[in-house]
Amino acid sequence: MTEQTTDAEFRVLLKMVTARDATMVVDVLGHAGIHADICEDTADIARRLGQDVGALLIAEEVLGSSGFDRVAEVLRSQPSWSDVPMVVLARAGADSAAIGALMHEVTSISILERPLRVPSLVSSVRSALTARRKQYQLRATLIGLQEADRRKTEFLATLAHELRNPLAPLRTSLALLSRSHPPADKAAAIYELMDRQVVHMVRLIDDLMEVSRITRGKIELQLETIELDKIVRDAIELSRPLLDASGHQLDITIGPGPWAIRGDFVRLNQVFANLLNNAAKYTPSGGRVAIDMRREAGMAVVKISDNGTGIAAPMLNAIFDMFVQVSDTARTAQGGLGIGLTLVKSLAELHGGNVTAASEGLGRGSSFVVQLPLLAQTGLHMPPPSGATPTRRLPHRVLIVDDNQEAADTLVQLIDCLGADARSAYDGEQALRTAIEYRPTVALLDIGMPGMDGYELAAKLRAIPVLKGLKMVALTGWGQSDDRQKIAKAGFDGHLVKPAGIDQIEELLASSRLDSVLLDPVG
Repeated sequence: MTEQTTDAEFRVLLKMVTARDATMVVDVLGHAGIHADICEDTADIARRLGQDVGALLIAEEVLGSSGFDRVAEVLRSQPSWSDVPMVVLARAGADSAAIGALMHEVTSISILERPLRVPSLVSSVRSALTARRKQYQLRATLIGLQEADRRKTEFLATLAHELRNPLAPLRTSLALLSRSHPPADKAAAIYELMDRQVVHMVRLIDDLMEVSRITRGKIELQLETIELDKIVRDAIELSRPLLDASGHQLDITIGPGPWAIRGDFVRLNQVFANLLNNAAKYTPSGGRVAIDMRREAGMAVVKISDNGTGIAAPMLNAIFDMFVQVSDTARTAQGGLGIGLTLVKSLAELHGGNVTAASEGLGRGSSFVVQLPLLAQTGLHMPPPSGATPTRRLPHRVLIVDDNQEAADTLVQLIDCLGADARSAYDGEQALRTAIEYRPTVALLDIGMPGMDGYELAAKLRAIPVLKGLKMVALTGWGQSDDRQKIAKAGFDGHLVKPAGIDQIEELLASSRLDSVLLDPVG
């Protein structure tokens, strides 16, 4: 005997001609593990159809009874995902106009002639409930899509807001420089402000690209044997300016080692710096942030806690999801896209660990616990850090190719300021003519140009004998893993993502080996 289903979503509403028939059908279905509720009249049917229901089982005579119009109206007004299955027990040989009319309005309907065999009844009701189960699955999918769309809409609104924040002072600064022509000392402060805002915008965009790569599994860890306590201390130093600016007290407790793990230093540094930055941003000035690091069953357990704004209980399970913002505390934070915790979770899991969040509620602080597997060995054989060796500055002739003329021209001016010679071209044909005449040693090529794109231009430059030895670097906004692979196959020596940092350009020009200084090489 099958276990009886009592879930309200799969109950069968039942209305027969007589009470005796109804009781008998309930017993038959009950023995088959199907729960059925007897309805008193058509008004009762209409009322219950507004709740969770699996199927409707009625006698043909009910269709013509008083009040069935209300039932038909409820059936017509179902949500898009719903079509309550109906099983109608009809009189043998009867050609019912009521059934015919109903079949035009209800698509999920089965007709069984009386008298009927028990297996036929049970089989028809089970088929109806199976169809209903698929409808519930569709409902869940639709709800999930609607929630994802809502989150994405909120995220895009946040993105627009966060990008406008640095744009406003940039626009104001440009107006000041163009209208007031301030002296050098005052202009220097404006330039520093503009640089800070540009750096902030670049970080926002980098976060977007990073979370996209990681969540799609398009990232490779640079694994090595490292000491986790060194990573945590380095993350503390990165976050200290933000902590100090808010006047927070930072308590650090690091238990006895060894702390050897197998991991990517840069990525793990991201994990802990992100959590510390979050604690600083979501804790009112003068608050307390604590780091507690201990060993537990072969795992390193790092707990970062604060006495800040806290997290509402319903958000604890969703806070690591993409596009999720904690609406009650988002205004407290000092900027950001709200995707940092998605990065933290993904990176921790890529290292074989996990991260969990806890909070006693809004206004009562929060804590995040990162667990990472420790290595069994007790010693590390780490090479000593090598000091920076100054590179000999070599003269370069640099060709900048970009269909964005302002971007190309300003980069030429920057390279001139750095002491190297540079020229610009705005399309592939102009670049080929300029290259033959100019004989550049380095070419920075945009990829997404109209007409001849960067890939085609690179191939043609490689085919020119007088340009043998030319180093080509893709300077582009495309930075995904598949983009890098395509750029490498096209014969580029390196790949810099726009906007390239001044230090990257300067180091590139100061080195005799271009591939030794690129921060994002390919190939």
